[in-house]
Amino acid sequence: MDAAAAAQPNIALIKYWGKRDDALNLPAAGSLSITLDALHTRTAVRFDAALADDDVVLNGKRDPEQTRRIGAFLDLFRARAGVTTRAHVETANDFPTGAGLASSASGFAALAVAADGALGLGLTARELSRLARRGSGSAARSIFGGYVEMAAGTRADGTDAFASPLLDAAEWPLGVVIAITMRGTKAISSRAGMRASQLTSRYYREWIASVPNDLVTARAAIAARDFQQLADVSEANCLAMHAMMLAARPALIYWNGATLDCIQRIRALQADGIEVFFTIDAGPQVKAVCLPGATATVAGALRAIGGVQDVLISGLGGGARLVERRG
Repeated sequence: MDAAAAAQPNIALIKYWGKRDDALNLPAAGSLSITLDALHTRTAVRFDAALADDDVVLNGKRDPEQTRRIGAFLDLFRARAGVTTRAHVETANDFPTGAGLASSASGFAALAVAADGALGLGLTARELSRLARRGSGSAARSIFGGYVEMAAGTRADGTDAFASPLLDAAEWPLGVVIAITMRGTKAISSRAGMRASQLTSRYYREWIASVPNDLVTARAAIAARDFQQLADVSEANCLAMHAMMLAARPALIYWNGATLDCIQRIRALQADGIEVFFTIDAGPQVKAVCLPGATATVAGALRAIGGVQDVLISGLGGGARLVERRG
């Protein structure tokens, strides 16, 4: 009852922000993302009858809140397996955690695959996506690689809220340059930010209503390999989400000065004919998506900005997978 899995974070181009059911972690609208290949989470799960409680080590540290959250997630798998055995979980990211780089997406995707492997459940990718969603809404997408769409679903039990692959990474390679403008954990978690937006932003309903059309446009752009169309809809969707968050009370401001400087630099690159666009999630990090041939130019431009602490370069990668299983 011992397995390890790996997964990568995904970057949402059409954003997920807001829930229709908190208990089941059901999104209020669909989303669309690309899975990265250069950032990784590795998670090992060992179910051990000698343990009285779950034991969770995240990036070398134990945290009671994380242990409770991961223990509740593992209960979903224990219930399916018909066991109550506690588990030792060791998980680590090779990129900043809780800083707007989708560490929860790769974390819960890897945890889902590892728990499934350790318990020998043999769940399908769709079933794993549904379960990963319970840990983190964006984790449902990291089960798959390449281009992925998450369905919000309409059923109260959430059985139709899962992700599906749209296009393999190799079928339309893109580069992703990530400008790290802050390494610490963000002050307001995504979960708390979503709740505040839903309760207090005057633009929340309009934001949710706009997402289906954005999904249609993005899906068509991916099918046609139309970079400019994907750039236009992705940037518009990103800015609409942040405008909605700015209208919350108190305002949700995840950006810093370097975030804005990166946006301006990317717009300057666009004016010079470089095929690149930006997207920003709930954090200050800027993700610049570009054609592979532009990666070095974009990375150099962002690296030169004051306040950018590091630049990560990635392509598109595969989904969560089992890397080790014993007994």
